[in-house]
Amino acid sequence: MRYGVVGTGYWGKNHVRVAKELMDDGELDEVVLCDTDESRASKLAETYGLPYETDVGDLDVDAATVATPSTTHRTVALSLLERDIDLLVEKPLALTSADAWDIVEAADDNDCTLGVGHIFRYHPALVALKRRIDRGELGRIKYLQTRRFSFRVPRTTTGVLYSLAVHDVDIYDYLLGRRPDTVHGQLDSFVRENIVETATITLQYGDTSGVINSSWQVPVFDKKRDLVVVGSNRSAYVDYLENTKLELFDAEVFSDPDDGLKSRNDGAISHSTDDREPLKVEVQSFVEASRAGEQPRADGAVGARAVETLEYAEESARKKSVVPVKQPDTVTQF
Repeated sequence: MRYGVVGTGYWGKNHVRVAKELMDDGELDEVVLCDTDESRASKLAETYGLPYETDVGDLDVDAATVATPSTTHRTVALSLLERDIDLLVEKPLALTSADAWDIVEAADDNDCTLGVGHIFRYHPALVALKRRIDRGELGRIKYLQTRRFSFRVPRTTTGVLYSLAVHDVDIYDYLLGRRPDTVHGQLDSFVRENIVETATITLQYGDTSGVINSSWQVPVFDKKRDLVVVGSNRSAYVDYLENTKLELFDAEVFSDPDDGLKSRNDGAISHSTDDREPLKVEVQSFVEASRAGEQPRADGAVGARAVETLEYAEESARKKSVVPVKQPDTVTQF
């Protein structure tokens, strides 16, 4: 398989590294880089000993990663899909749900495999947590909370909603196996006009509440990326900066026929999971799906639904109210 990496900037260079590792392992036959910035492309190509192009129209490959700026995803993806090239498009799939669904439709029309870079679906600790939730080990899921905090100057193109919270709206759907019923969003833009630097989103899944806190304006932590899932029997904690560690807390509040409500807390146990790089697993899974003519774990519809949820959060912030989420007419992959 000839594989392309389109976009070799901040995150794209990681895709280049992983693609070269897969080529060295014999999983890819050839890797070609593509970037409109010839200086950047040529330097990276020289580092890894790979060929490069500066025009995506000249890219002759079977499948490719698109890691260009989010504002260009629709244009770049459609031009490649029209040439029957399977794609792994970095998140967010697009900056509007209409554009995202256009990409999904183009992949369907051209019978292409379409993956989206929702990398946390390949995070070893989160995958292990998903298995335990599905087996009922945590009991009924009551509450989820995510924190993604850092301190930096906000970007000029997209804010934390599409840069950070996009991960978590998908993670909650993935863990719970469904879409939220309602969304409430509070979005703050104090530093750059119309660039969200702090987002607080509440998703309601029946009786289950999920809260997402994302901000570039929190100097308290060097960097915080974590998840808490509270179940009726057990709770879980994942530090996303540690790929292999899943903590389970054996604790519950229960009703005693003699003493009324009581609590039990037997402490936490740390579980080690597979030590595999999520990005490499994601790309390997996409390559395997491309070869088989199938769709990967995070397919185009997954990416488009995540963008839809972000739009619901924006609508909620404008209206200053909770907004309902339209549910899919048919059963879809989560």
